[in-house]
Amino acid sequence: MSTPHNKASSLGSHALLTTLALTMGQAYAADAPENCDTADKECDTQVIELIKVHGVRYSIYDVKKSGDVRRLADLVDTPQTITVLTKDQIEESGKTDLKEILAAQAGVTLGTGENGNAFGDRYIIRGHEARSDVFVDGLRDPGMTTRESFATEQVEITKGPSSTFAGRGSSGGAVNSITKKASTAYDFGRVDASIGTDNHHRLVLDYNTPLTENFATRINVLSTEEDAPNRDGISRSRQGLLLSGLYDNIDDLRVYTDFYYLKAEDTPDLGSYFDSASRKPVKDIPVYAQDEDFLDSDVVALTLRTEYDISDSLKFFNSTRYGETSNGYLSTGARGTVRADEDPFAPGADTISLSTHQGWQEVEYFATQFNLIWEVSTGSIDHKLLFGLEFTDEEVDNGVYNIAYNNDTNCFTSGRRGVSPAYCLINAQGEVYQNASNIIGRTFEKGDSDALFSAQTLAAYVMDTATINDHWQVFFGLRQDTIDYSNDVVSRGSELDYAYKDDFYNGHLGVVYSITDDANVYATYSTATNINGGESDLGANCGYGGLCGDPDQAAMADPETVENIEFGTKWSVLDEKLFIAAAWFQLTKYDVMESVGDAYSTLGTLNTGKNRVDGIELAMNGNITEQLSVQISAAKMNSEVLDSVEQSNVGLELSNFAGDSLYMQLRYQLNDKFAFGGDFTHKGEMYGGQPDTAASYDSTNSQYSIVVPSYNVVNLFANYTVSESTTLRLNLGNVTDTEYWTAAYRSGAFMYLGDARSAKATLTYEF
Repeated sequence: MSTPHNKASSLGSHALLTTLALTMGQAYAADAPENCDTADKECDTQVIELIKVHGVRYSIYDVKKSGDVRRLADLVDTPQTITVLTKDQIEESGKTDLKEILAAQAGVTLGTGENGNAFGDRYIIRGHEARSDVFVDGLRDPGMTTRESFATEQVEITKGPSSTFAGRGSSGGAVNSITKKASTAYDFGRVDASIGTDNHHRLVLDYNTPLTENFATRINVLSTEEDAPNRDGISRSRQGLLLSGLYDNIDDLRVYTDFYYLKAEDTPDLGSYFDSASRKPVKDIPVYAQDEDFLDSDVVALTLRTEYDISDSLKFFNSTRYGETSNGYLSTGARGTVRADEDPFAPGADTISLSTHQGWQEVEYFATQFNLIWEVSTGSIDHKLLFGLEFTDEEVDNGVYNIAYNNDTNCFTSGRRGVSPAYCLINAQGEVYQNASNIIGRTFEKGDSDALFSAQTLAAYVMDTATINDHWQVFFGLRQDTIDYSNDVVSRGSELDYAYKDDFYNGHLGVVYSITDDANVYATYSTATNINGGESDLGANCGYGGLCGDPDQAAMADPETVENIEFGTKWSVLDEKLFIAAAWFQLTKYDVMESVGDAYSTLGTLNTGKNRVDGIELAMNGNITEQLSVQISAAKMNSEVLDSVEQSNVGLELSNFAGDSLYMQLRYQLNDKFAFGGDFTHKGEMYGGQPDTAASYDSTNSQYSIVVPSYNVVNLFANYTVSESTTLRLNLGNVTDTEYWTAAYRSGAFMYLGDARSAKATLTYEF
């Protein structure tokens, strides 16, 4: 066995760490030598040689298996669209927060929050909210928070309903991050140090060491700060830690422990706003964030994972996690308006008024999941059976801050309540006020809770991956969830106690027909269920996924149900180095809970909506040649409201839905020392409105009210191997300096800005 130093040089600066924490058995088991025990040192050398052949010299863009132990088939034989992003792809793209990683992908867009809710990341997959459908190593990661990739080995985006795996939610899909893990097989260290424009600096340490033959530990440390490109005063800071330990008795038992911590401190930016006169977002809007603005997240999670091989055909897995997050924000909004005629400085003049958006959230959760995998044959049929039991307990406390406005107002504007004093960004001369970051002068203290969400869920599921013969494979899954839900809400001065219990069932049936050993076609049917009030951050705000109706109505409401039909084909070509997939899907959501105000007192039901998303999705990832790596995903989709309590909504598109989207990342290894590449993101035009319902529409002018323009963004990178232990990478973000917007609030009052041009240089040292 070669020394760790020689091993690193033979694999190159990136491939080593990628393959280590992916674990050999999961990522490349299909290619491993027969009877190869991945805990055996001699076997490690054989697997490493396979990886060198399997991937381009320094990076891996192809993974054959999911990191979720419950997905027993190879990805090529899984009857569902799953996009897997490797650690190498993520690093070379220059993206770090999970939000920006996902936002670039086809079929995924971002959403905004009610009243500027800026707790954390919000994703929309195939037109449906997925902000609560985020998982880490197969366990739900509840609450709204900032998520970083420094401790992530790969990101898996499941497209289409997947409640058999995920439980409640997952209407359009789910996101699962696989964390880095300790290994007894390697002793290595790596430091990534970055500097760049906009005061960017980032330091990441990854160190794994075996303590004995049976024990190992791994530490990942993050420290990074930067300003938003071309937005002075908008800042981001992340401090993170992942401590991972492993006990491996080599024969049959492995126990992992993880402690994760992240502290994120940002000055938030609600971006621009939609100008109804020009029907475009306002360009080049000045920075208007105030000195006291903040967006803070503190995340702590402790995880224990146990893997036990009862026999060659029977394996037991348990994952147990306890976590707490504390989130809070105070942010400033901006909208175009005019000074009132009563304004003493510039009556009737155009200006930009400032507003306050704020809230806090505390999350405490416990989850444990038991899985038993049994490989058995019945006659000529080989089964991989999975029996699972899961319990989760989530407590989410939401509230607001008590705000004091210490500076005098500087303008008068007109609104629904008549003429009132306000804070304006633009002075009487049409220029931005001096000391624009201190116009309002707020102080604040934490106020009372206004929504205490609680949900205990017990779930049982069974899945079977059955190989009928050389051509046919069937996947079947069935899951039951029993939920005990409560939410104590303060709404318009009244205290409302919501509580109900419910059982719901979901299933998944997929059939795969292998045309050849390397090509197949498949058909799949899957379902999902959304409960009333399933979004934990919104109390009784029905329009954004909170509770609908009063407590009695809410308890009687039916859950929203989603059905997905998908036909596709998957190909593994070029000696299994390149993966190609194509799929057509139709996703229909029934019993959609709509916000219709007092009308429910006469309607007597909350489930008045129905919508549909259909389209095609194409994917390609892996290695076209020994020098050229690629990851491409493209989606062409249509959305339509099929039924609504407001008949004028029927036929409209869903809000924040991009019908066309494309992501392409290329990498070319010119020689042993130099590689270069880049990525390209295209998102089609979108329209603002409430999530999961019709986009806002102006029937008078027969046009959508809020338009998010389509956009194209290009990023470039280049890698240079300085020595066997040192690599230099340069990333250029948004090289054309395109101004673009990623999402719109339902009124157009704010539209999130994408990052402007940036440059970063990263030095990687392995030891």
